[in-house]
Amino acid sequence: MSDPLLFVPGLMCTDALFAPQIAAFKDRPIMVADHRQHDRISDIAAAILEKAPERFSLIGLSMGGYIAMEIMREAPGRVSKLALLDTKSRADTPEQSERRSFLIELTRKRGFAKVPHLLFPGFVHEKNEENVGLKSIVVEMANDTGPDAFIRQQTAILHRIDSRQRLGEIDCPTLVMVGDGDRLTPPALSREIHERIPTSELEVIPGSGHLTTLETPEAVTIALQKFLNLP
Repeated sequence: MSDPLLFVPGLMCTDALFAPQIAAFKDRPIMVADHRQHDRISDIAAAILEKAPERFSLIGLSMGGYIAMEIMREAPGRVSKLALLDTKSRADTPEQSERRSFLIELTRKRGFAKVPHLLFPGFVHEKNEENVGLKSIVVEMANDTGPDAFIRQQTAILHRIDSRQRLGEIDCPTLVMVGDGDRLTPPALSREIHERIPTSELEVIPGSGHLTTLETPEAVTIALQKFLNLP
């Protein structure tokens, strides 16, 4: 039997981020990681590994990619295949760190209600900025995450390390995927990851922004099916 699938969502996201893929892969054992309880990437990764199967295929999107790279540093032998979606290996720029700090303070002082609406346009391809259905999914995931977990997640991302120097240690089959219209982690950052992981292949998804699994679910599902050798 093939290894179970372990999905790791992005910031402010839940298992709904991978709903189309979970439905398509329903015949495989699937686990969606909880990344809401800790404010350090290393602690999140440790908690996930404690509950994860002994060996698994790992799929992380955005923040989930940061966590997946930490899992690869901590327990590379437990991962049979790795998929890094719409993510980056670099630490934040000062401007990005300042933005995260602003959102943390905004949430603490004025509440969380406006935050998903502020972030949504950057999450999607420019053609999807007015997509009511997509926005409702993002807002619902954010509400399910809640303000306290959002602050913990942003704090964890804010203090994460630069992963570039250790990407070359990854030796399992790896898929690097990104939407061609991803404005948060543009394709150049995925190409950088691909170039540093010798065992990787790169897939650029046309017509998608940062949330490829929801914006172009069929293309992402087909690419993952092929990579994971799923029926």
